[in-house]
Amino acid sequence: MELLAILLQAATDLTPIAKMAAGLGASISVIGASMGISQIGRAALESIARQPEASSDIRSSMIISAALIEGVAFFEIVVCLLIVFL
Repeated sequence: MELLAILLQAATDLTPIAKMAAGLGASISVIGASMGISQIGRAALESIARQPEASSDIRSSMIISAALIEGVAFFEIVVCLLIVFL
């Protein structure tokens, strides 16, 4: 029972640090997602420049991958916000 009390005390003492870490995690996830989407856009533009006849296939693949990265980034932000507000 003492171990539970010690763990509870540690959790309440570290709440401000956990909130700062959640904010830092949200910012890192947004930066990572933006870098990933920019790399996809750059690679797609290079591919279209090299092979213009495949532009529709490249564009649709680019949009799908950017949407998946954006979805993961939104999920990370929601998790970090839940940590902050709960």
